[in-house]
Amino acid sequence: MHRIFAVAITLLPAALFAAEKPNVIFFIADDVSWNDYGCYGSQTARTPNIDALAAHGRRFDNAYLTASSCSPSRCSIITGRFPHNNGGASELHRPLSWHLVKFPSLLRTAGYYTALSGKDHMPQDDPPKGNTAPEKTWDHKDSGKNKDNSGGHANWVKLTRDRPKGKPFFFWFAAYDAHRGWDADRQWHDAFGPKHKKNTVTVPPFLVDDDATRDDLASYHNEVTRFDYFIGLTIAELKDQGVLDNTLIFVLADNGRPFPRAKTRLHDSGMKTALVAHWPTGIKSAGQPTRSLTSVIDLAPTVLAAAGVPAPKTMQGVSLLPLFDDPEVTVRRYAFSEHNWHDYEAYGRSIRDNRFLYLINRRPHLPWQGPADSVRSASHSSLRTKKEQGTLTTAQQDVFLAPRPAAEFYDVRNDPEQLHNLAGSAQYTEVEKKLAAILKQWKQETGDTVPQKLTPDTFDRINGESLRIGTPRGIAPGEAKSADRINYPGPR
Repeated sequence: MHRIFAVAITLLPAALFAAEKPNVIFFIADDVSWNDYGCYGSQTARTPNIDALAAHGRRFDNAYLTASSCSPSRCSIITGRFPHNNGGASELHRPLSWHLVKFPSLLRTAGYYTALSGKDHMPQDDPPKGNTAPEKTWDHKDSGKNKDNSGGHANWVKLTRDRPKGKPFFFWFAAYDAHRGWDADRQWHDAFGPKHKKNTVTVPPFLVDDDATRDDLASYHNEVTRFDYFIGLTIAELKDQGVLDNTLIFVLADNGRPFPRAKTRLHDSGMKTALVAHWPTGIKSAGQPTRSLTSVIDLAPTVLAAAGVPAPKTMQGVSLLPLFDDPEVTVRRYAFSEHNWHDYEAYGRSIRDNRFLYLINRRPHLPWQGPADSVRSASHSSLRTKKEQGTLTTAQQDVFLAPRPAAEFYDVRNDPEQLHNLAGSAQYTEVEKKLAAILKQWKQETGDTVPQKLTPDTFDRINGESLRIGTPRGIAPGEAKSADRINYPGPR
């Protein structure tokens, strides 16, 4: 039984206030599902370095993203805010509202050296004339690429080694692994170990178990292994410098794997993230996982609290520091997520507690087939072939389903893949009503809206090809209520 944590500064470990400020590193994967690491039970993944961090740190078993979409998710992580409270950044490729604070800028002001190496994808509007932008975020920023490595991690070790000494550091190390393109296949070298083989991969029930899909999954897992390898090199450098013990490390991803019924989905296959924390001087009962519900908007206030920097009023998350002391406490009762435009018109919202998932869909006439790069994949092509043959299973049909249910409700504990929609079931009437009411409350209190004119499709839903119409932007969710100026987090 989890114990509810009452927010009281007196309950935080006193050592945090007296100790040296910790260094902090975020290792962020691009398009990797939560169960594609060995420490989360994958029988395919080869991730020894991430597994070691989990074994000596804290593995979070119920961690959720706010969006299964690259830039909205990253912007949410770095501001500690829900996507619709970030202005245009609720949709893919759109910028954050100019006045919102990215938490590394607060660390920088507090004396940290801050660097981003790899994928950024967090643009921000320029301030209107006469207004002042928030403090500078990064002392250093680079793409993380060189001629032999386009995966975003080429400079991680060098940055760790050559950083200014005598001051704490914050590194946002963001790989392009495992975004489609599968460049790890052609940039592979022996240090990564053998490539993954198609006969060893696990095919989820909503994909077709054929050679094309297995080859696709094997290439994907090569990307995951390469990401893990460069984490290992960085950890080795921290050890050599004698600073690993006081470095708070988080490993996570921005969204689920780039396959059908994963990336962009509100279901766990898209929205659940692996989250591993490692901090020898700050985590008690190391190696013991936690099932406490967490959201990635909680990471910003956690890092600031660990650094002794006050969190700004704009942040809607809660600190996870209590879970470093005791993995059994509860820091939040609900986690909320969004599905907004990502190549295709969409509006979905979800709420989770520690057992159930409830979601709503305000564009039920449209399928949730996944982003355009997934639609162009060999895995999707295999599904399309089976669809034409009329041989899809129920799980596989969900990729093409239209119209979709306007509401879905799942008992995640007994249905981990969320394949059995229980919406309207008499057995769970009260639970469904409760979660529906809390989701409605959250939408109201955080200023969420359903614009009549959402951003439309810019890619073909059948073949994933560009419609060549540019991006005729619609109205962003929350824009009508100026939700980017609302800081209230709603129920949590």
